[in-house]
Amino acid sequence: MHPEIKKFYDEKNSLISSNAQNPSLQKAAQDFNTESNKAKYSYNFSWMGRPIIAYPQDMIAMQEIIWEVKPDLIIEAGIAHGGSLVYYASLLELIGGEGMVLGLDIDIRAHNKELIEAHPMMKRIQMIEGDSTSLEIANLVYEIAKDKKRILVCLDSNHTHDHVLKELELYAHLTTVGSYCVVFDTIVEDLPADYMPGGRPWNPGNNPKTAVFEFLKTNDNFEIDKSIDHKILISVAPDGYLKRVK
Repeated sequence: MHPEIKKFYDEKNSLISSNAQNPSLQKAAQDFNTESNKAKYSYNFSWMGRPIIAYPQDMIAMQEIIWEVKPDLIIEAGIAHGGSLVYYASLLELIGGEGMVLGLDIDIRAHNKELIEAHPMMKRIQMIEGDSTSLEIANLVYEIAKDKKRILVCLDSNHTHDHVLKELELYAHLTTVGSYCVVFDTIVEDLPADYMPGGRPWNPGNNPKTAVFEFLKTNDNFEIDKSIDHKILISVAPDGYLKRVK
């Protein structure tokens, strides 16, 4: 590596590490995370014409992961409007090769399905409708995944503790070493219980982050990649970027 390039990356890594030791920056990020979730900030964006219910910072983190891993299969539980499916598929299209995205959802709304299927990136997308925590659906996923060499898993469906923990038990093991199982909406643990008007079945004490911590108690194949949290600061997935290390 050229010395100037190494210098740049060393400085970047130093800045990322220092973010974790900066109380003012950490508080500013926490305040923004809380207030922006109350304002449903993640609903403001789209990718290639499809709504993507995500924070731009997490999108950049996912782009970096996908470029690094170059997966030939991305499994995503939770489809909604299909923005994430299209986003991941478009990144795989830029990378080249045969990579595909497999989306799972218990209810793929007809109007969303029609628009996803009409999208140019549909050529890299496959969808399965059904309960992601059922063995029937898991077996369909296993069949698709059996010959894949590099697999990335994203969990972004029902956000209750029990549901996410079951998804982790069913799908995390498909993640290849060096790749990630990304659990979204772990931020719920860090938000006020009444952050979302109308309420949700999940809340502090019952959410994706509690499921992640429970999962990691008995699974040392994964580690939380805190460097991503320290880098992006604004995220719906703090402690949710699980890197498979063995």
